[in-house]
Amino acid sequence: MGSVDAKRKPRPPRVIEIREADNAKAFDDFLRVPWPIYCGSPCWVPPLLMERRAHLGARNPYFHHARVRFFVAYRGGLPVGRISAQIDALTQDGDRAGTGHFGLLEAADEAVLGALLAPAEAWLAREGMVRVMGPYSLSINDEVGLLIEGFDTPPRLLMNYALPFYAETLKRLGYAKAKDLLGYRRSTAAPLPEKSARLAMRAESLAGLRVRPLRLRRFREELAVILEIFNDAWSDNWGFLPMTAAEVEYMADNLRPIIRPELVQIAEIDGDPVAMIVALPDLNQAIADLNGRLLPFGWAKLAWRLKVRGLTAGRVIMMGVRRSYRGGFLGSALALHLVQRLHDEANAVGIKDMELSWVLEDNWPIRRLIEATGGAADKRYRIYQKTLSRATPA
Repeated sequence: MGSVDAKRKPRPPRVIEIREADNAKAFDDFLRVPWPIYCGSPCWVPPLLMERRAHLGARNPYFHHARVRFFVAYRGGLPVGRISAQIDALTQDGDRAGTGHFGLLEAADEAVLGALLAPAEAWLAREGMVRVMGPYSLSINDEVGLLIEGFDTPPRLLMNYALPFYAETLKRLGYAKAKDLLGYRRSTAAPLPEKSARLAMRAESLAGLRVRPLRLRRFREELAVILEIFNDAWSDNWGFLPMTAAEVEYMADNLRPIIRPELVQIAEIDGDPVAMIVALPDLNQAIADLNGRLLPFGWAKLAWRLKVRGLTAGRVIMMGVRRSYRGGFLGSALALHLVQRLHDEANAVGIKDMELSWVLEDNWPIRRLIEATGGAADKRYRIYQKTLSRATPA
């Protein structure tokens, strides 16, 4: 018996210490927290550390209108969890007034997760917030929601992964569902169902219709057109938050290296842009084995995979039809025609599997449209909320 006890690994220290990541060393710990947590997981994709460091730094225009605190959990001197707490001035209106956010949540176990939420909630309460919602990493225009279904496949570009106990622990700690988001998958190699294909073809008879790919040489102009359609189409949706001019520029700089013009289709009627669909190659497929690093050989591997070998998966990140064209035959025909055109182009460049995400669970017009093309929901993400107590401990 004594020999067995001698070989048993010592239990990890129970004391969990939470520190604010307010210096370079602590921030580096914050960035690297996920690695030991997901060690050995076949579905987690290590993010590029260089990109994460930039995105969570002053270069991101989100910080022009938001206050953020980063917290790291330590046990036995080792980082074992992290969380962000943020207050976005652009969301302090109407029903959203008094709502703070949490995000970037990672934890080695339930005890760590609970210990992290306490200081995040306390800071938000001290700053006058009456409720907390999340995860937002950092806003609804970034990675959003916590994965609660679909743990058996890796996330696509700009989507997240999580361990199942996160959701269970949040519920136990008083967090309730605010909204669910869905991710749909569809094979671009499979033809559209007959009914949808016929409706997509009927769009070709619309007077003055022209569908074209993105013009890369006029990228910023094209991006402005796409966002104008998006804002018009989605402004009345739950949680909608338009991007600032600086955020649009920031997004343009980030997306341009991976944009494929044929995967962005814009529909015009008599020269007026009325609908669009935007897909990106799944960068996660290219970086999965780089372990977050581009040096010394990661750059070469990434370039070869993007430019030579190509990727076989993609994600539709944006789709919309102007409100004046929605409803009835016209709106459905335009949307299905864009889906058909995108699938043809994606299939031609070797992208055989496309995710359409995310979609609000109660956005039935879009859900029905996707399902009419043969898409099937295979991932579910949840946004949680909780009322904050003024007595929340510091």
